[in-house]
Amino acid sequence: MVEMKVEGLTLDPLTNMPIIILKDLLSDKALPIWVGYFEANAIALEIEKINTPRPMTHDLLRSMITSLHAKVKHVLINDLKENTFFAVISVIQNGSDMTIDSRPSDAIALALRTKSPIFVEDKVIEAAKKLDLPDPNKIQDDEKQQWKDWITSIKPQDFGKL
Repeated sequence: MVEMKVEGLTLDPLTNMPIIILKDLLSDKALPIWVGYFEANAIALEIEKINTPRPMTHDLLRSMITSLHAKVKHVLINDLKENTFFAVISVIQNGSDMTIDSRPSDAIALALRTKSPIFVEDKVIEAAKKLDLPDPNKIQDDEKQQWKDWITSIKPQDFGKL
Protein backbone atom coordinates (compact mmCIF):
# COMPACT_ATOMS: atom_id res chain seq x y z
CA MET A 1 0.00 0.00 0.00
CA VAL A 2 1.11 3.50 -0.81
CA GLU A 3 -0.09 6.48 1.20
CA MET A 4 -1.28 9.30 -1.02
CA LYS A 5 -2.81 12.73 -0.61
CA VAL A 6 -5.20 14.73 -2.74
CA GLU A 7 -2.95 16.90 -4.86
CA GLY A 8 -5.85 18.63 -6.54
CA LEU A 9 -8.74 18.48 -8.94
CA THR A 10 -8.66 19.09 -12.65
CA LEU A 11 -10.83 18.58 -15.72
CA ASP A 12 -10.13 16.01 -18.37
CA PRO A 13 -9.59 18.11 -21.51
CA LEU A 14 -11.16 15.44 -23.72
CA THR A 15 -14.29 14.63 -21.73
CA ASN A 16 -14.62 17.63 -19.38
CA MET A 17 -15.04 15.14 -16.53
CA PRO A 18 -13.45 16.00 -13.18
CA ILE A 19 -10.32 14.14 -12.17
CA ILE A 20 -9.00 13.77 -8.62
CA ILE A 21 -5.20 13.69 -8.61
CA LEU A 22 -3.71 11.61 -5.81
CA LYS A 23 0.03 11.95 -5.20
CA ASP A 24 2.37 9.62 -3.36
CA LEU A 25 3.75 11.21 -0.19
CA LEU A 26 7.24 9.77 -0.75
CA SER A 27 7.77 9.90 -4.50
CA ASP A 28 6.46 11.39 -7.72
CA LYS A 29 3.83 8.72 -8.32
CA ALA A 30 0.42 10.16 -9.15
CA LEU A 31 -2.94 8.54 -9.71
CA PRO A 32 -5.77 10.19 -11.65
CA ILE A 33 -9.29 9.08 -10.75
CA TRP A 34 -12.19 10.25 -12.91
CA VAL A 35 -15.25 11.19 -10.85
CA GLY A 36 -18.63 12.82 -11.28
CA TYR A 37 -19.31 16.54 -10.90
CA PHE A 38 -21.17 16.21 -7.59
CA GLU A 39 -18.38 14.13 -6.07
CA ALA A 40 -15.73 16.56 -7.30
CA ASN A 41 -17.75 19.43 -5.84
CA ALA A 42 -17.90 17.69 -2.43
CA ILE A 43 -14.13 17.22 -2.48
CA ALA A 44 -13.48 20.79 -3.67
CA LEU A 45 -15.66 22.22 -0.90
CA GLU A 46 -13.60 20.39 1.71
CA ILE A 47 -10.24 21.27 0.12
CA GLU A 48 -11.23 24.94 0.09
CA LYS A 49 -12.77 24.69 3.61
CA ILE A 50 -16.08 26.11 2.38
CA ASN A 51 -18.94 25.61 4.81
CA THR A 52 -22.37 24.93 3.39
CA PRO A 53 -25.57 26.08 5.11
CA ARG A 54 -26.72 22.47 5.48
CA PRO A 55 -24.62 19.31 5.84
CA MET A 56 -23.52 17.62 2.64
CA THR A 57 -23.72 13.82 2.44
CA HIS A 58 -20.09 13.35 3.49
CA ASP A 59 -20.55 15.76 6.41
CA LEU A 60 -23.53 13.66 7.48
CA LEU A 61 -21.42 10.50 7.29
CA ARG A 62 -18.70 12.12 9.40
CA SER A 63 -21.28 13.17 12.00
CA MET A 64 -22.84 9.71 12.09
CA ILE A 65 -19.47 8.02 12.52
CA THR A 66 -18.57 10.43 15.33
CA SER A 67 -21.99 10.01 17.00
CA LEU A 68 -21.51 6.24 16.95
CA HIS A 69 -18.15 6.69 18.72
CA ALA A 70 -16.35 5.26 15.71
CA LYS A 71 -13.35 6.51 13.76
CA VAL A 72 -12.26 6.27 10.15
CA LYS A 73 -8.83 4.60 10.31
CA HIS A 74 -8.11 5.04 6.61
CA VAL A 75 -9.53 4.64 3.15
CA LEU A 76 -8.02 2.31 0.59
CA ILE A 77 -8.32 2.41 -3.20
CA ASN A 78 -8.01 -1.34 -3.57
CA ASP A 79 -8.92 -2.33 -7.12
CA LEU A 80 -9.30 -1.24 -10.73
CA LYS A 81 -11.52 -3.34 -13.00
CA GLU A 82 -12.70 -2.38 -16.48
CA ASN A 83 -11.73 1.29 -15.96
CA THR A 84 -13.61 1.46 -12.63
CA PHE A 85 -11.80 2.15 -9.37
CA PHE A 86 -12.93 0.47 -6.15
CA ALA A 87 -12.35 1.51 -2.55
CA VAL A 88 -13.08 0.57 1.03
CA ILE A 89 -13.38 2.65 4.18
CA SER A 90 -11.77 1.16 7.27
CA VAL A 91 -13.70 2.09 10.43
CA ILE A 92 -13.02 1.15 14.04
CA GLN A 93 -15.69 1.16 16.74
CA ASN A 94 -15.26 -0.16 20.27
CA GLY A 95 -12.15 -2.06 19.21
CA SER A 96 -13.93 -3.74 16.31
CA ASP A 97 -12.67 -3.15 12.76
CA MET A 98 -15.11 -2.80 9.87
CA THR A 99 -14.44 -2.52 6.16
CA ILE A 100 -17.11 -0.74 4.15
CA ASP A 101 -17.32 -0.86 0.35
CA SER A 102 -17.25 2.59 -1.25
CA ARG A 103 -16.73 4.52 -4.43
CA PRO A 104 -13.27 6.11 -4.33
CA SER A 105 -14.72 9.62 -4.62
CA ASP A 106 -16.91 9.10 -1.55
CA ALA A 107 -14.08 7.48 0.39
CA ILE A 108 -11.74 10.38 -0.46
CA ALA A 109 -14.36 13.00 0.44
CA LEU A 110 -14.88 11.29 3.80
CA ALA A 111 -11.13 10.90 4.40
CA LEU A 112 -10.64 14.62 3.85
CA ARG A 113 -13.41 15.45 6.33
CA THR A 114 -12.13 13.03 8.98
CA LYS A 115 -8.44 13.80 8.37
CA SER A 116 -7.85 10.10 7.67
CA PRO A 117 -5.05 8.72 5.52
CA ILE A 118 -5.68 7.64 1.93
CA PHE A 119 -3.92 4.50 0.73
CA VAL A 120 -3.71 2.94 -2.72
CA GLU A 121 -2.78 -0.66 -3.46
CA ASP A 122 0.37 -0.99 -5.58
CA LYS A 123 -1.55 -3.17 -8.06
CA VAL A 124 -3.99 -0.28 -8.66
CA ILE A 125 -1.16 2.13 -9.46
CA GLU A 126 0.25 -0.40 -11.92
CA ALA A 127 -3.14 -1.15 -13.48
CA ALA A 128 -3.86 2.58 -13.87
CA LYS A 129 -0.92 2.85 -16.24
CA LYS A 130 -2.91 0.69 -18.66
CA LEU A 131 -6.23 2.53 -18.40
CA ASP A 132 -8.31 2.65 -21.55
CA LEU A 133 -8.68 6.40 -21.92
CA PRO A 134 -11.86 7.62 -23.57
CA ASP A 135 -11.82 8.32 -27.29
CA PRO A 136 -13.05 11.93 -27.65
CA ASN A 137 -14.56 11.22 -31.08
CA LYS A 138 -16.57 8.29 -29.70
CA ILE A 139 -17.84 10.40 -26.77
CA GLN A 140 -19.00 13.14 -29.13
CA ASP A 141 -20.72 10.59 -31.38
CA ASP A 142 -22.39 8.92 -28.38
CA GLU A 143 -23.62 12.27 -27.06
CA LYS A 144 -24.92 13.29 -30.49
CA GLN A 145 -26.79 9.98 -30.79
CA GLN A 146 -28.29 10.39 -27.30
CA TRP A 147 -29.54 13.87 -28.20
CA LYS A 148 -30.96 12.61 -31.52
CA ASP A 149 -32.77 9.77 -29.75
CA TRP A 150 -34.18 12.13 -27.14
CA ILE A 151 -35.28 14.78 -29.65
CA THR A 152 -37.01 12.26 -31.92
CA SER A 153 -38.83 10.52 -29.07
CA ILE A 154 -40.01 13.52 -27.03
CA LYS A 155 -43.70 14.41 -27.02
CA PRO A 156 -45.39 17.67 -25.89
CA GLN A 157 -47.08 15.85 -22.98
CA ASP A 158 -43.62 14.98 -21.60
CA PHE A 159 -43.36 18.62 -20.50
CA GLY A 160 -46.60 18.66 -18.51
CA LYS A 161 -48.99 21.60 -18.37
CA LEU A 162 -47.52 25.10 -18.22
